[in-house]
Amino acid sequence: MTQTGSATASLPKGWSRTVSLLLNIGHGIDHMFLLIFATAVGTIAVEFGYSNWGDLMPYSVGAFALFGLGALPAGRLGDLWGRRIMMIIFFIGMGIAALLTALTQNAWQLAAGLTLIGVFAAIYHPVGIPMLVQNAPNPGTVIGVNGLAGNLGIAVAALVTGFLVKWIGWRAAFVVPGMLAIGCGIVFAIACPKETEAPSKRKGGKAQVPMTPAMLARAFTVMTAAAVASSLLFNFTTNGNSQLLSEAFRGVIEDPAVLGALLAAIYTIASFAQIVVGRLIDRMPFKPLQLWMSVIQVPLLILAAHTQDWWLFAALLAVMIFIFGSIPFTDAMIVRYVDDRLRSRVAGMRLTVAFGISSLAVWLLGPLVKGMGFAVLLWILAGVAAVKAVIVLLLPDEPAPEDARAPHARQREFSRS
Repeated sequence: MTQTGSATASLPKGWSRTVSLLLNIGHGIDHMFLLIFATAVGTIAVEFGYSNWGDLMPYSVGAFALFGLGALPAGRLGDLWGRRIMMIIFFIGMGIAALLTALTQNAWQLAAGLTLIGVFAAIYHPVGIPMLVQNAPNPGTVIGVNGLAGNLGIAVAALVTGFLVKWIGWRAAFVVPGMLAIGCGIVFAIACPKETEAPSKRKGGKAQVPMTPAMLARAFTVMTAAAVASSLLFNFTTNGNSQLLSEAFRGVIEDPAVLGALLAAIYTIASFAQIVVGRLIDRMPFKPLQLWMSVIQVPLLILAAHTQDWWLFAALLAVMIFIFGSIPFTDAMIVRYVDDRLRSRVAGMRLTVAFGISSLAVWLLGPLVKGMGFAVLLWILAGVAAVKAVIVLLLPDEPAPEDARAPHARQREFSRS
């Protein structure tokens, strides 16, 4: 196959390159907007009269709480109303919310603006990802590329926010991405064809692994518990890494733009792990791959707890490679186990529980670091990673995706486990 033919085959069937690109950009926007504040919190705290960034950090908890709680209604609307219109609302809503956040004058106004960002951010995962993979022949690879796009958004948040804060001010860090999101929404509305019927009314899009309702309930419980642990690791690290690097490099590097560039480098390199994992998901059994990705995080987090400056940089890079690399699993599980007609609703339920609970990480981050320090926090995260590994052991065994056996044979083996 030629290179052009291979690239075309990797696109979700039925979507133009423009629509696929915008769906991936949407993932980057989603994560970027949620982490602008975490990167700029030190500067904002000074302007709003706070002596310590940790005292202002809890005001962002509303964004992450609504990011989780809003996923359930967003997923339901995506299946019953239509995914295209929900994605247009996502892009435009994120842009407007960011512009309003840039206008805030005190901590409570800022909290309201960030919470509004969380409301619209809740739309992407239960709607955008199922829309992207709804006809994809290689969903693991598509999810891996989409995960790369999302985490590049995190890298952009660290890099662009650092430079905008230094050169213009923290408000510009919300205004510039906000205008970009609105522009993407306009282009998406033009480029994406209107849906002829809602996903809940379509035929086709069957799960890769057929399951009985009882088996599906078991898989859903395990995937949700694993997602809670993953989200805790993700929220604690991505929201705390900026300040962690600032402390680790104190007296060595103190320029916020340079520190932002270092963090962006970590996120950019780590993001490519999702492409590797996405391809492996399409080629090998699910459970052992996810298990070892979880186990390896434990010693790496402990190592990060006891290093400084450039050694910490190396340890943190390794930690984020495996935390980011674990992200495609939960979305791939939904594609593997759930019909397309239900995917947005199932994803919404899973995200509501996982992100709702993990939003506590944002609220606790500042007080925990202020009271115990980053070293203790990293040990706690190592414990969370260990618990996640135990949870993954409860996943049923199944054949590799390329196994050519008939679906009923797969279901018998799956049920015996």
